[in-house]
Amino acid sequence: MQSQSQEAEGWRFDILNASFMTGIPILAAIGMVWYTMNHGVSSVELGIFVFMYVACGLSITAGYHRLFSHRTHKAAWPLRLFYALFGAGAFQHSAIKWCSDHRRHHLITDTDDDPYSVLKGFFWAHIGWILVAGEVRVEKVQDLEADPILAFQDRHIFLLGFLVGMMLPGAAGWFLLGGFTGFLGGFIWGGLFRIVIVHHATFLINSAAHTWGTQPYSTANTSRDSPFLSLFTYGEGYHNFHHTFQADYRNGHKWYHWDPSKWWIRGFSFIKMTSDLHKIPDKTIESRKMKTAFETSNKLSTGELKENVQSLIERLRKGYTDLDTHRKALKAAKKNKDGVSSQKLKSLCNDLKKEIKAAKQSIAQIRVEFQQWMDGLPSMA
Repeated sequence: MQSQSQEAEGWRFDILNASFMTGIPILAAIGMVWYTMNHGVSSVELGIFVFMYVACGLSITAGYHRLFSHRTHKAAWPLRLFYALFGAGAFQHSAIKWCSDHRRHHLITDTDDDPYSVLKGFFWAHIGWILVAGEVRVEKVQDLEADPILAFQDRHIFLLGFLVGMMLPGAAGWFLLGGFTGFLGGFIWGGLFRIVIVHHATFLINSAAHTWGTQPYSTANTSRDSPFLSLFTYGEGYHNFHHTFQADYRNGHKWYHWDPSKWWIRGFSFIKMTSDLHKIPDKTIESRKMKTAFETSNKLSTGELKENVQSLIERLRKGYTDLDTHRKALKAAKKNKDGVSSQKLKSLCNDLKKEIKAAKQSIAQIRVEFQQWMDGLPSMA
């Protein structure tokens, strides 16, 4: 269950949230020990857990976060319905409430009004803010309130959460294992235990991803990149990149970055279930990375060093500009063949391909020079 926000004076616990957040882990632990001792654990219980973990986890990361909060892409109604149902089963409140908190977090990161500012402490950012009673604020989500699927989910969030998050895995256990014992197996593993795991995986983005890691793209706030954290948060660990480029549907922008959420979103684009996937251009990302290194290095105290880095940035921008220009020219040459002999067209295309190759080599060389420059810097505290 997502939070009710803090009104600053002391710790006034929200009884409902506090009971849920402490009761579910206790019930999960007791249930798992009892069930394992009396019935063992088969691949069925584990399969139900994995399915619910993936369905609810991706509904938060790809759905609540990248689709609904940041509008990084569009999704067809069946996918939005999937996110609404299994997002409810994640027990992090409705998409409308979740996105309201999250949009406010991005708007005023690390301030007193940030719902889960890590500057108030790791525990506060991780779970403390959820336990504190206060005014329920829902704002800046008119676009989401206009979606009938999300409006319905918001009105029936607790019923949907109970049915999808607890009864559905229980019913799967009943069907696959048989009887009430099977129901308990699905309910405990796919319901109770899975809720705890998905909760704290999500909460780590608010706490750990603002505490440990690197800041290659911006030092304007506490967000950090952590490839390790991405391993069990569906790619959300590349958090410094996300805070810097919120409109990108990827958090791990490199092809090798572990980011199942971006692969999920991209995969559905092939069957037209997602569209308008927004990506920040590579030249913008590279330029920002260089600029951040330039601004944060404690060695940049001389005008000569500053000029060297600025020269790298300008050369990189020119390299990407030349690359774009030559690619467009090649595309235009291949498209407009009228009045041009085949031999002349072939010669023109070959020349443009050489220019494209030269531009790519130039960009690669600049990257090497930048990395060499970075390797020569003293480590920063």
